Amino acid sequence: MRLPAWLAQHLAALRALLALTLVLGVAYPLLMLAIARIPGLSGHADGSLLDRDGKVVGSALIGQSFVDDQGNPLKQYFQSRPSAAGDGYDPTSTSASNLGPENVKLLNLVCERSKAVGELEHVDGSRPYCTPGGTGAVLAVYPDRAVSVNELCPAAPFIQQYQGKPVVCAKDGEDYGDGVQTPIRGDAPANPVVPADAVTASGSGLDPHISPAYAALQVPRIAAARGLSEADVRKLVAEHTDGRALGFLGEPGVNVVELNLALDRR
Repeated sequence: MRLPAWLAQHLAALRALLALTLVLGVAYPLLMLAIARIPGLSGHADGSLLDRDGKVVGSALIGQSFVDDQGNPLKQYFQSRPSAAGDGYDPTSTSASNLGPENVKLLNLVCERSKAVGELEHVDGSRPYCTPGGTGAVLAVYPDRAVSVNELCPAAPFIQQYQGKPVVCAKDGEDYGDGVQTPIRGDAPANPVVPADAVTASGSGLDPHISPAYAALQVPRIAAARGLSEADVRKLVAEHTDGRALGFLGEPGVNVVELNLALDRR
C-alpha cells in the first residue's frame, strides 16, 4: 500500500531528524569529548586551570588582580594590566571600555594610572597630555579665558596662560562642553617610561599577559619585596614569556598569573 504523499514526506523528515540527532547530537559530542581526553589536550579542554598546593587558583587564560582589600597593589606580586571586565577580570562581564582615544574620561584614566604606576615603581610616570597631578591636560577654550576642565577649584591650573588667555580652574558642577576642547602636549617624554599596557585595558578585559617592558619595570620592586636578586626574578620572567604566535604574529607577552605562582613556589 502506497502512503499518501504528505505522510511519506513527514516520515522522511522524521528519519532525517533522528539520523542528524544521532550523528550531531550524540556521536559528534562524544567524539569531541574523547579527543579532549587525549593526554596533552585534556588540560586545555578543562580551561588551562592552575593550582597551588592542590587547590585551583585560576586559569592560565584569564588574568587576575593582585591587590589588597582596598585595591592597593601587593608589592610582592607582578601587577596585571587594567581590566574593564566588571570589577576587573570578571569572565561573566568580558568587555572593553569602548572609550575612544580622544575621550577625556579615557585620558584621565590613563594619566591617573600612569602616575600611580610611576609612584609604585619609583620611576617617571609622566605622559604627554597629562598634568603633573595625574589628570588629563585638557582646556576648554573661550574667547576671553581657558578652563582646565579636569582641575577643580581651588586647584592651581597646570599652566597659567594659553594663547594670551588666562587659564582658570574648573568649578564643580559647571559644564564646559561649549568651549573648544584642547589637549595640551606638555613637556613629558614622547616615549613614556610607563608602558602603554600598564595604563590601558585589553579588548576582552581578561588578557593575563603584560609586555616584557612592563614586567621589567616591576622587577626591582619584586626582588626587594621577596628578598631575591633581580637576576633571579628576570630569569623567572623570561621563563614565563610567550613568543609571537607562529613566530611572527603579535608581540611577546608575560603571563602574570603563571609568573606570580612561580614566585610563590620559589
